[in-house]
Amino acid sequence: MSLLLALASPVCTSPAECAGQGIDTFIGTPARVWASVAALVALAGAITGWLALRSARRPGTGGRRLSVAALTLGLIGEVNGAVKLAVADGGLGTGNGVFGAAVALALGLAGAFLGGLARNRAAASS
Repeated sequence: MSLLLALASPVCTSPAECAGQGIDTFIGTPARVWASVAALVALAGAITGWLALRSARRPGTGGRRLSVAALTLGLIGEVNGAVKLAVADGGLGTGNGVFGAAVALALGLAGAFLGGLARNRAAASS
């Protein structure tokens, strides 16, 4: 998160504050951006897990690389979503990224589950 703050030198937490600093666009609070990125990583894990599951029984690599990628992306999204939910100060609509963190947690679980299932199926068919 400190890297995010370092990249956005004038950090503003509302559209009015951004307008006062002369910044044209407001992309969200740092907490909301963190949760959104975690949700996108978890979504990539879930999609990769579904693709790995589809190719798990095919000859060749059998989706082993995809299953490892799905496990990794799913776990990264899941852990970030859980941490973000644990440190959030407010509820929905407060700009703390609670909804994005919950989505990241759910999609991360799905991605990790699909990746693990694809890995087991690929190992059984070898």
